[in-house]
Amino acid sequence: MMSTDQDQGPQDAFAGTEARAAGTKARAAGTPGGDVAHDEDSASAGRIDEWEDRWRRTAADLENLRKRFARDLERDREAERDRTAGAWLPVLDHLELALAHADADPRSIVAGVRAVRDQAVDVLDRLGYPRHDEVGVPFDPARHDVLNVVEEPGMPPGTVVAVVRPGYGDGGRQLRPVGVAVSRPPADDAEGRQGSPGTRGSAREREPGRGGRDASGSVE
Repeated sequence: MMSTDQDQGPQDAFAGTEARAAGTKARAAGTPGGDVAHDEDSASAGRIDEWEDRWRRTAADLENLRKRFARDLERDREAERDRTAGAWLPVLDHLELALAHADADPRSIVAGVRAVRDQAVDVLDRLGYPRHDEVGVPFDPARHDVLNVVEEPGMPPGTVVAVVRPGYGDGGRQLRPVGVAVSRPPADDAEGRQGSPGTRGSAREREPGRGGRDASGSVE
């Protein structure tokens, strides 16, 4: 009695279907179209591997470059610290010399301290922070810090009449501004402006480092 697909069970039918599918794939792999698809897949995989290798190399180069820059930056910082500290060594030497002769003539001590001060000012100047203690110049909020407002006859209002604390540096490289006393208008002029818009009362002295004021004595 001959068997047919109808007489086979479900498992036998499924096995037959898999066998036919496998045969179809085998025949397709042997055709030219199957070879082309296989070659394209191989080429794509090769390009992916190539780009992954390039990415890994680039990432490694960037990491090495970052580490080198970090080492160079630290080395430059150490060199700058050494240069700055070395510039102050002569100042310390002269201070030691002045202390060693503390029992000498007071006038010579004063002269020695003044020489050390001048040497320290010169060090700051060579480091890019020149000293500023000019008097008689107009008040400049970018360079001056008002520590006192005084009435100075013959001086235009807003003029620097005294330097309380020298400043060092220029522009964007300013260690600190010049602490100054500036002139204000005479008392009769100030009284004439009482009650006018923007007037906030008479000028008052303030401690260094507290809230700022403009050159006329008004609180900012």
